Amino acid sequence: MTRARTRIAALLLLAVAAGCGPAGAPERTTIVLATTTSTQDSGLLEELVPRFTDETGIAVQTIAVGSGQAIELARRGEADVVLVHSPAAEQDLVAGGDTGRRMLVMHNDFVLLGPAADPAALTGMPVEEAFATVAATSSPFVSRGDESGTHAKELSLWADAGVEPGGGWYTSTGQGMGATLQIADEKRAYTLADRATYLTQRDTVDLEVLAEGDAGLLNVYHVIEMTTRASDLVEAEAAAAFADWIVSDAVQKSIGQFGVEELGEPLFVPDAVKDGADLTG
Repeated sequence: MTRARTRIAALLLLAVAAGCGPAGAPERTTIVLATTTSTQDSGLLEELVPRFTDETGIAVQTIAVGSGQAIELARRGEADVVLVHSPAAEQDLVAGGDTGRRMLVMHNDFVLLGPAADPAALTGMPVEEAFATVAATSSPFVSRGDESGTHAKELSLWADAGVEPGGGWYTSTGQGMGATLQIADEKRAYTLADRATYLTQRDTVDLEVLAEGDAGLLNVYHVIEMTTRASDLVEAEAAAAFADWIVSDAVQKSIGQFGVEELGEPLFVPDAVKDGADLTG
């Protein structure tokens, strides 16, 4: 979709949502937020985006895709701001010179999931050994296969295990995390997921956490504001306003509390209060 068409779609959506508004009302600035399916599937966007609009008057059209796709939208000037979790791809975007600030927002972690029966006996294994065992036993594994941050992490884990995944035991869905969890459940297969999406959907799937806690499973999210160097249609000031807002003390506190009441634990750990420290280096 071209940037112009994205803008038109955003305005149409807003007109429908607002009932077109009163005649003569001032036009509201709209930003396009390209982000990951995990922020949507976890419910975090539903919590944060309306609040941002209420507090700033800036409307948000959210496009929830894999991190790779979100970053590509930004690179083409079709998004004003991105919230993603694929550090290497983020650094490549920043190196292109079209971005403003890249700021640490939050983290959680990835977990290796599988059926309770655990036919490959992965429970408690270090994650590298678990991935190697999946391949050695040709146990069914379901991958997102969508160039998302989760997919990038999965591929790096296969590489660490010395495995080139493929063959009849390996299924690539090309879909988001929620859909991939459902497919893994149906196939009684193993999969890699971000913890937040798993926690919000664990009552709908018969999958359990089998490997977790390794340093390599850290899942870090950054916000990146785009500038008019990417496109003269980029709403650079509004993008910067969103970036400042999401790393503010009040919003960081809300992120740290998100999920506690419903699930008994936070889905994300806020990091912007760490004085600019970057967990990914």
